[in-house]
Amino acid sequence: MELVPGLRRIGNDIVAVHLIVTDEGMTLIDTGLPGQYADLTRELAALGRPLGDIRGIVLTHGDSDHTGFAERLRSELGIPVYIGAADAARAMGEKPPSTPKDRRRLGPVLRFFAYALRKGGLKMPAVKEVMPMNDGDVLPLPGAPVIIGMPGHSPGSVAVHVPAVRAVFVGDELTTRNVLTGVTGPQPAPFTDDQAGSSAALDRLAGLDVDLVIPGHGPVWTQGAPALIAAYREAEKGH
Repeated sequence: MELVPGLRRIGNDIVAVHLIVTDEGMTLIDTGLPGQYADLTRELAALGRPLGDIRGIVLTHGDSDHTGFAERLRSELGIPVYIGAADAARAMGEKPPSTPKDRRRLGPVLRFFAYALRKGGLKMPAVKEVMPMNDGDVLPLPGAPVIIGMPGHSPGSVAVHVPAVRAVFVGDELTTRNVLTGVTGPQPAPFTDDQAGSSAALDRLAGLDVDLVIPGHGPVWTQGAPALIAAYREAEKGH
C-alpha cells in the first residue's frame, strides 16, 4: 500500500514493514514476521521491481517481530542488515530481558498471536551478521536514512528519519495501537525494557519536520511530531 510517493506499507496495524522506493533502489525499514516475506514479494511484483533492488535493511531494534525475514534476504541476496549497535546481540539471537507484565485484554492478545502464528511467528530466525549503526549516522542507502538513537524500548532502539518521504519510523519506542489491549492513540509500547528511558527519548523527535510518524505496530500518525508527543504524554499519565 502506498502511503505517499516513494513509501510503501506492507502488513497491517498489527505488524508493519515499510519500503522506501527510489529509482536507484529501495530500503526496507524492519522486516516484521518471517511470513511477511511473501507480502513483500507481492508488493514488489506490483511495483515491477526485483528483490535485488533492495540495497539494505534498517532495523529499528532487535526484537524478533521486527527481524523476521532479515536473515533470508541477507543470506540469499547479500543485503546488509543495519541495527543500533547496542541491539546487535539481540538481533543475532540473544534473549531480551524480562519486562514488567503489561495490561492486556483477551481479544487483542488473541488477534496479535493468531496473526503472528499465520505469519510464521513460531520460528523466528536470528540474523547471523549485522552492520552496527549509531546516533547521527546517515546510511548509504536509498532515501539517505538518518539514525536517531532512542534507547528505552531496548538499549539499541533507534528512530529512522527519512527526509525524502518526510517520515520518521519509531519502531516500538511508542505504539498507536497497543497489541495487548487494543487501545488506540500514541502511548507507551508493551514489552519495553526501560519505560522511563523510552519516554525521555521521545523528546528527540520534537524538532523533526515530518508529516508521518510511523510505529511498528498501529496506524501511521499524520499530525506531526509535537502533537504526537503531547498525546503520548497524556496517555502516559494513565499508564
